[in-house]
Amino acid sequence: MEPTDQQLSSHQFLTAPNLFTLARLCCIPLFLWMLFTRDNVAGAAFLLGGLGATDWVDGWLARRFNQVSEFGKMFDPTADRLLFIVGIGGIIIKGIDPLWFFWMVVVREVVFGGVIAVATLFFGMKRFDVTWWGKTATFLLMFALPGFMLGTSDFPGHQLFLIAAWLMGIPGLALSYYTAITYVPTVRESLKAGRAARG
Repeated sequence: MEPTDQQLSSHQFLTAPNLFTLARLCCIPLFLWMLFTRDNVAGAAFLLGGLGATDWVDGWLARRFNQVSEFGKMFDPTADRLLFIVGIGGIIIKGIDPLWFFWMVVVREVVFGGVIAVATLFFGMKRFDVTWWGKTATFLLMFALPGFMLGTSDFPGHQLFLIAAWLMGIPGLALSYYTAITYVPTVRESLKAGRAARG
């Protein structure tokens, strides 16, 4: 018996990529527990690095099993932002250096993310895809963050991790601010398209 459209729609959220994204989100409490309760900076750093390294998996699953959905397109980047913000917040609260670097990342995320959220929720801005440069900036920062954590820990070879963190962190930070500026025309066009669609 073939499933009806209603049956299919009732399971549109229970897809392989969405479940994988949910599993990554469930690692947030584990990250915080390792960082604060266990005081295991190196362990928390490797977990954060693993979460960053698996960012591509949910997208691959969606394409591999033909389970691309509008919900997934919003759920995945939202989860990535949440992981990113929680990771940075935990690092700042823990007092891991360089704090100025992490605050620069936070300012960019709060300002740019806030503008996108307000434009989408209150002005009907149409969703737009992240550019390749934007994904590259996020990729670099997602590995720089655990690199700085390992660099300030007593993990063997911590100085090499610190050097690698700087090599990825500075370009990633600069690129994140650059892409925020280049998104301005895209945001304007998406706002116009959203208003036109709403009539």
